[in-house]
Amino acid sequence: MIEIIITAVWLMLPAYLPNSMAAVFGGGRPIDGGRTMSDGRRMLGDGKTWRGLIAGTICGMLLGLLQMYYLSRSSSIFGVELPSFGEGMGALLVIFTLSFGSLLGDMSMSYFKRRMGYKRGAALPGVDQLDFVMGAWLLTLIASPAWFLGNFTSGIVLTLLIITPLLHFVTNVVGYFIGVKNEPW
Repeated sequence: MIEIIITAVWLMLPAYLPNSMAAVFGGGRPIDGGRTMSDGRRMLGDGKTWRGLIAGTICGMLLGLLQMYYLSRSSSIFGVELPSFGEGMGALLVIFTLSFGSLLGDMSMSYFKRRMGYKRGAALPGVDQLDFVMGAWLLTLIASPAWFLGNFTSGIVLTLLIITPLLHFVTNVVGYFIGVKNEPW
């Protein structure tokens, strides 16, 4: 069981980091430019900024590159063989799609939450904890289907669907207490 958890978290690290780094380094010009839709609500809101999108993606990619470097020195951690992200440009594509896709998933759900009348920061349990995962998975599946299907087995997917909401909760509470999040969810 510990092997599948370590493998699952390893694969998702480039997708786990971007949202928290977008909150840390975000701010500035909103992606939606302040525009509203025909329903009178903002497209995304002030919480989704260009600086956060770029910084979050870069941080996720840097972590993925560090993981690749680690794999060039050792192929395991705690006795668990770690999967690679591929070779060369293929690995960079996977790391990018995991990182950028996680932010796209989060932004997509923000868009739909605004359409449903949810205010910025309002909780939507279950969805808030997994929207970034779905975005990362979908973009990576589209860009690199063979790699995705070879690594995200049913056991890995199930494990991530269980542990991600727990990790999400803990990191958001920490972010709230250190002052980078306005809500602890």
